[in-house]
Amino acid sequence: MSDDTRFERLDRHATPGPRNSLRHWPDAKSPLRVALNYVAVWLIRISPSLRFKNWLLRRLGADVGAGVSWGLEATPDVFWPERITLGEDAIVGYDATLLCHEFLQEEYRLGDVVVGDRAMIGAGAIVLPGVEIGDDAQVAANSLVTEDVPEGETVAGVPAEPLDRE
Repeated sequence: MSDDTRFERLDRHATPGPRNSLRHWPDAKSPLRVALNYVAVWLIRISPSLRFKNWLLRRLGADVGAGVSWGLEATPDVFWPERITLGEDAIVGYDATLLCHEFLQEEYRLGDVVVGDRAMIGAGAIVLPGVEIGDDAQVAANSLVTEDVPEGETVAGVPAEPLDRE
């Protein structure tokens, strides 16, 4: 895990004009590529086969380690799935979302999402761009991960914060 914050790892792209950056998404990514990604992401979300999900994630450009378990309805970033790295035996729970982009008013930002070996992301959790989740770390269900999660740490909440185990 690097020492810089997720914000320092984000690539920033200014968008000109009077409208928000989401209005400019076709300039950022090919609409045909996004459409193809969308179909693959839909199949990833509904397929019960872990082998098929991992195969499709790899076809989208994600780095998928051996033994990854991708839960039903879990969603990889549809625009930039190639910016996702999943370590060996990582678990992405039901309806979790890994985002590698954020469209804002005057810019959009891109960042890699790295999930370490044996890390677990709970059901309904959302991981923001540029976040690194360390080996053996755990993200509780319905958490919003806005900062890196150190190796072996358990985080929960909105925003996700370390659990006090005393």
